[in-house]
Amino acid sequence: MNYKKIKLLIAKFIKERSWKKYHTPKNLSMALSVEASELLEIFQWINDKDFKKNKTFFRARAQEEIADIFYYLICISEKMNISLEEAIISKMKKNEQKYPKHLSKGKFIKK
Repeated sequence: MNYKKIKLLIAKFIKERSWKKYHTPKNLSMALSVEASELLEIFQWINDKDFKKNKTFFRARAQEEIADIFYYLICISEKMNISLEEAIISKMKKNEQKYPKHLSKGKFIKK
């Protein structure tokens, strides 16, 4: 994935529409939450059998929402000057402490 290319594409899109003024952390976090809810809604009432039978359909719908989620995630991280790479690396280090392999392998319990 070319993250720099995606960020430039998003920045251009926002600039061409003069939307930067609307991109506050509050608005962006709310939009991100809405898009995550729309992803959840796709799978809300289906069972595994229905999913397997219509996997292509659900994949296409999920792809759209995942793109929207990533869009807003990039926007809010840019607005707040947060490096997604640094944030993920830092969080994974915390997760390694919270869920040590010897206690967590095959389980969901915390340390």
